[in-house]
Amino acid sequence: MNLSVIGLMQAVLVIPLLAAAGVALTGSRPNLREGVSLVAGALLVAAVGLLYQAVMAGDRSGWTLLELLPGLTISFRLEPLGMLFCLIASFLWVVTILYAIGYMRGHGEANQTRFYALFAVAIASVGGIALADNLLTLFIFYEVLTLSTYPLVTHAGTDKARRGGRTYLGLLLGTSIVFFLPAIIATWALAGTLTFTEGGIFGDDTPPVLLSLLLVLFVFGIGKAAVMPFHRWLPAAMVAPTPVSALLHAVAVVKAGVFALVKVGVFIFGLDTLGSLAVTEWLLYLVAFGVLAASLVAMRQNNLKARLAYSTISQLGYISLGVLLATSAGLLGSALHIAMHAFGKITLFFCAGAILVASHKTEISDMRGLGRAMPLTMAAFFIASLSIIGLPPTGGSWSKWYLILGTLEAGQWLLMGVLMVSSLLNIAYLLPIPLKAFFPANGTAGCGSGEDSGIREAPLASLLAIMITTLMCLLLFFFPQPLYDLARSIG
Repeated sequence: MNLSVIGLMQAVLVIPLLAAAGVALTGSRPNLREGVSLVAGALLVAAVGLLYQAVMAGDRSGWTLLELLPGLTISFRLEPLGMLFCLIASFLWVVTILYAIGYMRGHGEANQTRFYALFAVAIASVGGIALADNLLTLFIFYEVLTLSTYPLVTHAGTDKARRGGRTYLGLLLGTSIVFFLPAIIATWALAGTLTFTEGGIFGDDTPPVLLSLLLVLFVFGIGKAAVMPFHRWLPAAMVAPTPVSALLHAVAVVKAGVFALVKVGVFIFGLDTLGSLAVTEWLLYLVAFGVLAASLVAMRQNNLKARLAYSTISQLGYISLGVLLATSAGLLGSALHIAMHAFGKITLFFCAGAILVASHKTEISDMRGLGRAMPLTMAAFFIASLSIIGLPPTGGSWSKWYLILGTLEAGQWLLMGVLMVSSLLNIAYLLPIPLKAFFPANGTAGCGSGEDSGIREAPLASLLAIMITTLMCLLLFFFPQPLYDLARSIG
């Protein structure tokens, strides 16, 4: 056992919790409070960076925090998929804190201390999910993540926020209790273990009917993956402040869902077993329907955050579809899309928040000509849109490329068509936004120039965060190797 690596793994869990305590203690001094968050974020990135080197060197160290019953433990282990999730979450935590400093102050948000503290707790939960060595550990931190983000969703304290929070909590806890937890108990009864194992944990004598039932329970039980019809919590949660929306859509919550789904598919069932089950094909078609349906709904949304929310539902379907294809290329595409979508979507939400703070506009129809007043923000929106669509020179082109290869490897020509049609729909609901902002139709009312309208770019901290994530969308096209190496090592 490598004690230094174990210490770093423990640091991934402890640093955000210490940050939450530090934020609570310094809440009356905003500069110090936010400084604590930024320093903790930098330390977490450093710890995760060292763990990345250990994983790539072949280290698979693990440790047990607590044994609840014989064979049932809260345990953690290094492995490539979890490391990829950790890398994305830790880096984007720092960037989102930076963005939030400008947004929360610029928008005059109340309860900022609570926001930063709970954000840190959520990131600690993500660390536990990413490093979980078994289903029980993953489930515990998965639920902590739900509970710690609920107050963030209801942050505004309005009736609308409370309604959104009830939908959020009701669907996520409901799917966990009704589907996810019974699936875990049944898995323990059938396999005698919950430990994530390469190739899966079920014996050859396990009846396919039972495996099919379990797979259905897991797919619908992991509600954070937003598989239809258990997706309504995601648009309902858009009542939250934009940094929280970024947390939900890119850093933590939805990525925890699809990460858990990939983890179950690869390390509980195994790709061979997954591909042999008849129900897998039906689930593939259901997910494909969700990809297209969510895109069509997104096209009808005039509210920018609502459009981005339905876009997220569609994009999560790409990741679910990739693992259910049960091919190496599909799995590679899913893992890469966890990262590529994170940077693209967080940039889009950052831009939406910047537009709100600077111009107080939320409806897409009101944003004509906005590019003249906010050229950097709208240029970032355009680049991030290209990444979500999957066009060069952005990182999203790599993940979508491997997902399409996965459909070919599985002989699923219809699903390849779904991915291509979906990308066309992405173009239809994303690109008109920056194009109208920069090139309003002749004779239509626009936002005017910055001097005429009084609209300026967002506060410097928020704008800097937008530039960082936009740059990453581009860099991940030219330098995808670190993430590619991790994704290729999965399983």
